Amino acid sequence: MTNNGDGTKVTGPGAGPVSGGVDWDAEAPGFDEEPDHGLRDPEVRAAWAARLRSWLPDRPGDLLDLGCGTGSLSLLAAEQGHRVTGVDLSPAMVGEARAKLAGRDAAFLIGDAAAPPVGEERYDVVLVRHVLWTLPDPARVLRHWRGLLRPGGRLVLVEGVWGTVTPVGIRADHLTALLAPVARELRKESLTEDPALWGREVRDERYAVVALM
Repeated sequence: MTNNGDGTKVTGPGAGPVSGGVDWDAEAPGFDEEPDHGLRDPEVRAAWAARLRSWLPDRPGDLLDLGCGTGSLSLLAAEQGHRVTGVDLSPAMVGEARAKLAGRDAAFLIGDAAAPPVGEERYDVVLVRHVLWTLPDPARVLRHWRGLLRPGGRLVLVEGVWGTVTPVGIRADHLTALLAPVARELRKESLTEDPALWGREVRDERYAVVALM
């Protein structure tokens, strides 16, 4: 979690156990206290579940959740019938995710979201929230993630630009431009206007892009 200088807290687990000056292993026990991390509030949880249902295929499939953190989105996907593999570079985050999804059709691996340790496995969906902006070469990473998909698969990317004093993130028009050469269809959805997703009103740029390959 990074304080952006204007009170905005930006999170991006998955980039490393220590990244941006944040020790994600140390953050893991309290990570779910943020409304959009733990999804403990019924309204916040329902809002994310509805969005996820609209982004994912109707039929249950194999989903790779990169930079999965404590597994909150993994849990929602599993509840919707998908078989989940989560990857995070923080062992403590992975431990939290494994506990959260114990007994479900889910597996969690310690590894780099930019180059997940999944071997030759391929997936119907690659889901990534608040991770791409932390990586030094987004175009290269997107090409690698595309290669993890089966024919007809999709990337679901939740990103944004946070803060006003020293904003950080990746703008939606930049991300869609990176995806346009490799996707057959792109859908962008603003998430700024839905306070239920964040547990509060927000004014910065938050969005999702669904890229069908």
